[in-house]
Amino acid sequence: MKDLTTGLTLAPHSVRLERNGAEEMILTSTLPLDPVVEHTGIWLEKWAALRPDVTYLAERSGEGWRELGYGEVLERVKAIASALAARGLDHSTPILIMSGNSVDHALLSFGAQWAGVPTVPLAEQYSLIEEAHFRLQYAINKTRPKMAFVDNAARYAKALALADLDGIEIVASLPEGAPRPVTPFAELLKGDRGVDLDAVHAGVGPDTLAKILFTSGSSSDPKGVMTTQRMMCANQSMMSSVLPFMKERPQRIVDWLPWNHVFGGSHNVNMMLMHGGSFYIDNGKPTKALFGQTVENVTAMPGTAAFNVPVGFSMLVHEMEHNLALREAYFKDLDMLFYAGASLPQDVWTRLEEMAIEVRGKLPLMISSWGLTETAPANVMVHEPIGRSGVIGVPLPGSEVKLIPDAEMRCEIRVRGPNVMPGYLNDPEKTAEAFDEDGFFITGDAVKFLDADDPNRGLVFDGRVSEDFKLLTGTWVQAGKLRLDALEALRGLVLDVVICGHDRGEIGLFVFPRPDHVHGDNSSEGAVIDEHLQAEIHHVLRKMARAASGSAKRIARAIILSEPPSVKDGEITDKGSLNTRKVITRRADLLERLYDNEDPALIRV
Repeated sequence: MKDLTTGLTLAPHSVRLERNGAEEMILTSTLPLDPVVEHTGIWLEKWAALRPDVTYLAERSGEGWRELGYGEVLERVKAIASALAARGLDHSTPILIMSGNSVDHALLSFGAQWAGVPTVPLAEQYSLIEEAHFRLQYAINKTRPKMAFVDNAARYAKALALADLDGIEIVASLPEGAPRPVTPFAELLKGDRGVDLDAVHAGVGPDTLAKILFTSGSSSDPKGVMTTQRMMCANQSMMSSVLPFMKERPQRIVDWLPWNHVFGGSHNVNMMLMHGGSFYIDNGKPTKALFGQTVENVTAMPGTAAFNVPVGFSMLVHEMEHNLALREAYFKDLDMLFYAGASLPQDVWTRLEEMAIEVRGKLPLMISSWGLTETAPANVMVHEPIGRSGVIGVPLPGSEVKLIPDAEMRCEIRVRGPNVMPGYLNDPEKTAEAFDEDGFFITGDAVKFLDADDPNRGLVFDGRVSEDFKLLTGTWVQAGKLRLDALEALRGLVLDVVICGHDRGEIGLFVFPRPDHVHGDNSSEGAVIDEHLQAEIHHVLRKMARAASGSAKRIARAIILSEPPSVKDGEITDKGSLNTRKVITRRADLLERLYDNEDPALIRV
């Protein structure tokens, strides 16, 4: 139906809730699931036939763009596939992709998928930051690739020199400056006519492994998620079922989200491919150093849909307050604005709405979703106008959601569907632990109903059940939710926090301060003794404590850490989130100081 607010054809929320006693609920969509193709190559062939000259992939090249139409993309993908097959690569010989988003990265990925060869896209930081090379080495040893790709051999020279890559063919778009023999990417584009590519491609089906995507490792070592063609294709059909406007007008996006993550590399890349859209690679990102490139790219080639994380939208709003050219370009043809990764601050949401009305006289569809690497990713999604931030939506067609409520109606969420992974690479124990007796994937996340009397209003994310722990009294602490509350209360003062207190009498807090809020060099053996900063944090925590309803929600003590989270020691994941277990175990001495009432660095609430 046509939505009057946005002018788009949408499928309104429509869910069914079934209760299995008092212990669990099953939530499903009543909407039909669109047909699911067997593999991504079907989409590419379709659009190469129907829209051969329409741009699918593009990246910055000098003052303009390097643009490849669907016809040319298909031609290059087939050439690469034949070159890979001629080398004997198959489902058991993955290709490691060490560099970030690029047209060649995409061509290699789709060429590998055409030939049934899985790719392993990694965060480029693993290769560019020497302290993070242990992550690269971990991935190499876990996946045992037969080929590795970088866009610029000189830029990745230190990583390419690692002995772990011995015996692995290195391919580079720009091979100059490599510390070892390298195959130019242009060689793959020549293909190999001696290969029966039709026979090779005929072996690709729904269960073919397309990618191995590593989890962020926020609570343990990263796990290799086996991502099949079925998962990716089903997930796109699930979303297309509730966003029918995507089928009416091919979309164009200008997107920076990294392809080693499921959001950028599977969700967005495949969404454009399924619908015959155009993907312009943004070589910027929401950081102080690179945001200017995003502004330039979006102004020059604005999209009809925009995907981002909350910090990205916040930076865009700030820039658009004085950059009218960006504001006009960004909103003039925008159908949809989509955020994920965290809740979008309501003030940012409201300002985006106001600017959209100013530029085009109506609102884009503003939505969010929830999912994981293991679920390809989307399971629940907002697909109707809701007018506020924070809601993650309702189950998509084809997805079954199991909700296990506690006494406060906070629900652990588990999922089952064609978009869920078959398991973790070479890890049967972790795979077995990941599913319950009914075959639902145990996500470790918690949600609650926006309106307990109307499930169509949607679900709200409510932290991580897997981070919960018990105090010495036996009281459960919802650590994930409490961390989000603390970050919100301490916003502007801290970079991040870690909730402590497992088997302790009270909840404690590790605080990583913003460097500009530490006055002078006043650290002492890993802790900051800054009276001004301590007083500010003390004031906020006392206010939180007064509002807390019990010991499970009351932060009673805190200590400010002088050393920032360490990449080298695994305290930071490639997504920039904290590995809380690593932080606590690595800083065991500071944990003891946190619970020492005589310590001079302690903030006692």
